[in-house]
Amino acid sequence: MKNSISEEKVPFWLDPDKRAIAYQAFTVLMFGLLAWYLVSNTLVNLEKQNISSGFGFLEKEAAFEIGESVIKYSAADNYSRALMVGVLNTLKVSFIGIVLCLIIGVFVGVARLSTNWLVQKLAMIYIEVMQNIPVLLQLFFWYALFYESFPSPRQALHPFAGLFICNRGVAMGIPAAHPAHGYMLAAVGVGLVIAYLVRRWAKRRKAKTGQDFPVFWTAIGVTLGLPLITWAVFGAPTGMDIPELKGFNFRGGLMLSPEFIALLLGLVIYTSAFVAEAVRAGIQAVSRGQTEAAMSIGLKKGHILNLVILPQALRVIIPPLTSQMLNLTKNSSLAIAIGFPDFVSVANTTINQTGQSIEGVALIMACYLVFSISTSLFMNWYNKKSKLVER
Repeated sequence: MKNSISEEKVPFWLDPDKRAIAYQAFTVLMFGLLAWYLVSNTLVNLEKQNISSGFGFLEKEAAFEIGESVIKYSAADNYSRALMVGVLNTLKVSFIGIVLCLIIGVFVGVARLSTNWLVQKLAMIYIEVMQNIPVLLQLFFWYALFYESFPSPRQALHPFAGLFICNRGVAMGIPAAHPAHGYMLAAVGVGLVIAYLVRRWAKRRKAKTGQDFPVFWTAIGVTLGLPLITWAVFGAPTGMDIPELKGFNFRGGLMLSPEFIALLLGLVIYTSAFVAEAVRAGIQAVSRGQTEAAMSIGLKKGHILNLVILPQALRVIIPPLTSQMLNLTKNSSLAIAIGFPDFVSVANTTINQTGQSIEGVALIMACYLVFSISTSLFMNWYNKKSKLVER
């Protein structure tokens, strides 16, 4: 016989499950009403000011020049292409900055733990000084230093053939355009894939037989050898595009502007100090017994660092390293302060000319959200791949 109390209906406000559903439904309703109010109020205000909404302006002519561009661009192009130029400029400085930041950060982090007193103190001074100077001030410093320290283009420094340094930037010679270059780049990609497959094969081979395979030198040989063979097949082109002084600046070759150099220096030097601290903490997290065990079997210091310490330290380094990579990418938006045409700068110009402030800010937010999520997904994947597998 069932208990009469259990058969009695419980009011929904006394049922915790139903009450939780009601609270969630009420929260969703209130959020929807707030969103509707904000959107409708914004549309009414835009209509009163005769400002059209939407992204139709992207197809209109931009009518403004951009000083630096990875792709071809002119003032006759539309706003969407102008914004694409800004995106590529941001990606360029972020990618190069992250690579340099990792190299310098690892070097300084290892130097911070050196047994050499002078090396250790220099690394410590670098970290303490660069961490505590705001990145924006560093950008201003490098930008001003570049303009004040170097001469005009006509008196440009010329340390060796094909390189000119002046207050308009750094001009350097590059290989002249040739069809072989595209195939050489493809050969590099093929070489990297082959090197990766060889590494996996060598790892399985060592697990079965215990025999080592020269993976590093094989990878170097394949990655460099294939492009060289491709270059030779196309007749070994050696033509160079050398910069020449024409008017008030250099033309031809590769030109790095003071704005780009100052932005890159500021971001790399500032962020690498934090990366160095993450590397130091990761190395110190590895048990001292690991080093002693490696020394007991006769491994050299370089091998101990590369084969024993760093692989284990990566599990501690990767999470803070991800944050620093994201910080460098987001801090690149400060480029607007020194005139580098990144995405924020181009988007601001677009907003000023079209009056589409809401759409422009939404594009900026969406762009940096995509950058951040993409970086996080890649680093989380790498972190999951490198973590210890528990048995």
